[in-house]
Amino acid sequence: MRIEPAKSWQGLDLAELWPYRELLYFFVWRDIKVRYKQTVLGALWAIIQPVATTLLFTVFFGRLGGLSKQVSGSYPLFVYVGLSLWTFYSNAVSLAANSLIGSSHLISKVYFPRLIIPIAAILSGLVDFLVAFAFLLVLMAVYHVAPSAQILLLPVFVLGTITVAAGAGLLFSALIVSYRDFRYVITFAVQLWLFATPVLYALDIVPAKWRLLYALNPMVGMIVGFRNSVLGGPLPGDLIATAFLTAAVLLAVGLRYFTTVERRFADVI
Repeated sequence: MRIEPAKSWQGLDLAELWPYRELLYFFVWRDIKVRYKQTVLGALWAIIQPVATTLLFTVFFGRLGGLSKQVSGSYPLFVYVGLSLWTFYSNAVSLAANSLIGSSHLISKVYFPRLIIPIAAILSGLVDFLVAFAFLLVLMAVYHVAPSAQILLLPVFVLGTITVAAGAGLLFSALIVSYRDFRYVITFAVQLWLFATPVLYALDIVPAKWRLLYALNPMVGMIVGFRNSVLGGPLPGDLIATAFLTAAVLLAVGLRYFTTVERRFADVI
C-alpha cells in the first residue's frame, strides 16, 4: 500500500463540522466566559477600548496631524465607526492565531475537527462587536447623524471581515503551532495593518491611481463599505469587489495550509 500526502482539498471536509456544532457552541461560550471572568467592568471593556483609542487618535492624528480636515462631519465619529469594526477584526485574528496553543490539552487527547477552535475564537468576538456597535448608535444620536437605508448592508461587511479574520487567523494559528515566534509577528503585523487601512484617515487621501493596489488589503473595502453604510456615502464598487475577492483568496490559502499541517498538531503542540 502506497501512502501519499493529501492532494488539493482532500483534507478539507466541511461536512464533518456539522455533527460538532454543539462543540463549536461550547467553545464560543467558553471563550466568552473566560474573557469576562473576574472582571469588574465586564462587557464595558468592549466600549472602553475603541473609545479610548478614538480619543487618542483624535488628539494626535486628527488635531495635531490634521487628518480631521480630510473628513466631512465629526472626526471622532468617523474614527469610532472604523475602529469598531477594526477592533473586532484585530482581536479576532489575535484570538484565532493563539487558539490552538491555548487548547493544546484538548488537541493532544481527543479528536475533533481542529477548525472548530479558531472559528470559535473568531465568533466569540462578535459579542464585543455588538456591544461596541450599540454604543455607536448612541454616538450617532449625540452627533445627530441619522442612519440611511445603506445601513442594511452592514451584515455584508461584517461577514466579509469575518472571512478576512478567518483566513489570517487559520494561517497564523497553524504557523504558531510549529513556529512559536510567529506570536510576536502577529502583534507587529496587526499594528502595521491598521495604518495600511483607512481607519484614521479618509480614502480620498490615497491617490486614485493607487487605490486598486491599495484595495488588495481586504480590510480597505470592508472598512470603507462599513463606514459609508453607517454614515452614508458612496460605496466604491471596485474597491469592495477587490476586497471580497482578496478575502476569498486569503481564506482559501489559510484553509489550505491549515488542513495540510493539521495532522501534525497533536505531535508538535
